[in-house]
Amino acid sequence: MKNRTFRKFCALLLASLTVFTVSCGIPLPGSEGSSEKGDDARESVAEGKSFAEAHDAFQTTLVREETDDSAIPEPPEGVFDLVEYSSKVGNLAAYVSSDPGDGQKHPLIIWVVGGWGNGIDDFPWTYPEWDNDQTGSAFWRSGVLTMYPSFRGGNGNPGKFEALFGEVDDIVSAYEYAASLPYVDPNRIYLGGHSTGGTRALLAAEYTDKFRAVFCFGAVDDIKYHNNSQFTFDTGKEEEYIMRSPIHWLEDIKTPTFLIEGRDGNGSNLERMRDATDNENLHCYVLEGADHFAPLAPVTPLLAEKILADTGAESNISITQEELESAMAGEPEIPLPVMTEYEEEALGMTFSCPYLWVMEDISEDGSFSISFYSPYEGENVWDMSNMYLDIYGAYEGDFLQELSDSLAERGFEIQRSEINGYPMMDAIGMWEEPGEETFRNRIVMIQVADEYVGFTFYIHEDFGTDADELFQSIVDTIEFGGDSQPEAEETE
Repeated sequence: MKNRTFRKFCALLLASLTVFTVSCGIPLPGSEGSSEKGDDARESVAEGKSFAEAHDAFQTTLVREETDDSAIPEPPEGVFDLVEYSSKVGNLAAYVSSDPGDGQKHPLIIWVVGGWGNGIDDFPWTYPEWDNDQTGSAFWRSGVLTMYPSFRGGNGNPGKFEALFGEVDDIVSAYEYAASLPYVDPNRIYLGGHSTGGTRALLAAEYTDKFRAVFCFGAVDDIKYHNNSQFTFDTGKEEEYIMRSPIHWLEDIKTPTFLIEGRDGNGSNLERMRDATDNENLHCYVLEGADHFAPLAPVTPLLAEKILADTGAESNISITQEELESAMAGEPEIPLPVMTEYEEEALGMTFSCPYLWVMEDISEDGSFSISFYSPYEGENVWDMSNMYLDIYGAYEGDFLQELSDSLAERGFEIQRSEINGYPMMDAIGMWEEPGEETFRNRIVMIQVADEYVGFTFYIHEDFGTDADELFQSIVDTIEFGGDSQPEAEETE
């Protein structure tokens, strides 16, 4: 919502008072048929080899050479660093949590998102939707360092898309990079992923025992159940499928690996893997009444807690069905977004706002007005909230009082206080225009010398008070300094 109603209202009120003039790929259903561990086709590829040995000896045949050259957004400073990690095909891009700067070594999880793309974008700091949170942000928000790798062929990286083959090598290379970071504990590096990313993570768990534990959401047992329109390999060769299908290699899992999925997602795939092996390192959980996406937001914070508590010489992570069901029954949480500092030099003013917000100058006829809003159209608090920053000129009279009275007549709750020594009016209420929708507004007006600085926040009434914490977090960071700072009164 890019509503300018209040800005116009405020300008008109000033004029009347004065004499002067701001994906994820969804696997296809796999309810019919099954790949059986140890079948003849698998043995023809493996010949008694482990998955790592068979994988390294196999030469995949690509019939389509696909890449993408999408640009990589700059990450929020101090939250993530944009880095390159070396792989078998060359240097690949990744986001990795910035050094906390405390001189300690911390646990880290490599998170592999769903979908068939091999690139990264700004998803780590976008809104984590409760019913479809593929961001993995619960880990770094909880204090677990996080790495988001891109893979061969993505973001202009060297190599081509290999649809779950060479990408396994890239995950192992990402581990080697993470283990080399001075602030990462090399003995506490975890791996997680969702959907296609979950299948990639499971294959990596079968390939190497370097990860302390692996968490796979929505992995499939046989790649045939994935969206085969994305396959770049020779689909006429059974061996190509076997080298990409986790069910053939479950016995090679050497570290604790947890498969989690909703019944209405790939539950049958998970159960087939559970029934295909007696490997005690594999733990499977099907959540009733949940789909392919629903477990992510409730369960990833639980896993983050498990990781932070996993401090022994060997991993002691265990998960119960009851813990998962309890997490699924929890209330949705709305975390604060990643913030960045905005500075208005003319006033010596700074404040923090969501890093993802776009700033658009909408000034007209000598006015000062900037709109702040999300570039996305998601039906969530972060994307539906927006803010205006306006600066109004001097006038005669007590404008803060006049504005307070006008808003009080509209039913707003008014508070008068100060911020950095400057008089401030803070008003919260519902703004409704005839024939238009209703929005919950917060209006903060600050008198700075002979000017007035206005912050106007909007959220649709359907979200109730959900955006209040976000708005308050912005107000709490407003500061004035430099020449705009009010002079202290002289005392005798």
